[in-house]
Amino acid sequence: MPEHRTVALFGGIYANHLALAAALADAQRRGADAIYCLGDLGAFGPHPDKVFPLFKEHDIQSVRGNYDDSIGNERADCQCGYTDPRDNYFAELSYDYTMANTSPPNRAWLKNLPSEIRFQLGAASVLLCHGSPRKMNEFLWESTTSTQFLEYLADEHQADVICNTHTGIKWQRDLSRNRKFVNVGVLGRPENDGRPHVWYTLLSAGDSREITVEFIPVPYDHDRLAAEMRAERLPEEFIATILSGWWTTCLEVLPAKERRRGRF
Repeated sequence: MPEHRTVALFGGIYANHLALAAALADAQRRGADAIYCLGDLGAFGPHPDKVFPLFKEHDIQSVRGNYDDSIGNERADCQCGYTDPRDNYFAELSYDYTMANTSPPNRAWLKNLPSEIRFQLGAASVLLCHGSPRKMNEFLWESTTSTQFLEYLADEHQADVICNTHTGIKWQRDLSRNRKFVNVGVLGRPENDGRPHVWYTLLSAGDSREITVEFIPVPYDHDRLAAEMRAERLPEEFIATILSGWWTTCLEVLPAKERRRGRF
């Protein structure tokens, strides 16, 4: 099992190659000795094949997200877990574009990604997954996920720190015995807070099994990304989110507390 002192964790790249490049440079400046992705390399953004060279150049290991599983296996949809017809409409547009613009070699690479990754961070055991350790596309929201359930996951999966993504909004919670649950956020789009920057997470080992969690904002050339999206004829609703920082789609899946923080 790999052993690290400081790791950078990227969630949901969503084909945002510009934010990925900016986050990689920032993580290196901060001394991360390893970089991991928690899945969903494609979706939402333009030119999905542009992220793969960056992954290979920087030796980024990744778990398999629902998007990766669907693109890699050429499934009928993204397995995003939406129930609202409007959300599913936009999910279908995004998925069809990503499928059409991901090369066969990159699809094969996605298909073979692991469902989880484990490593040691100092004395703490860390488990990386996409939605949750029990289900790839499970939504675990800060406002609706009980501490008791997170304690159960840590016990059941024998991890001091469990890290996930999938929801698009970062959060963390301290558990018993110095354990933690951390949603690392996503690099692919803003987190519905009216600011165009995106986020990744830095984990650092302390004494015993203590872990420091730092959420890092990533400014990048979002105007350029929006122009690339428009040139690829991606939905204007997606472009508005990149420029404004407010979600215009995937809203119905949000619990009431998280939705009230947004504009729509």
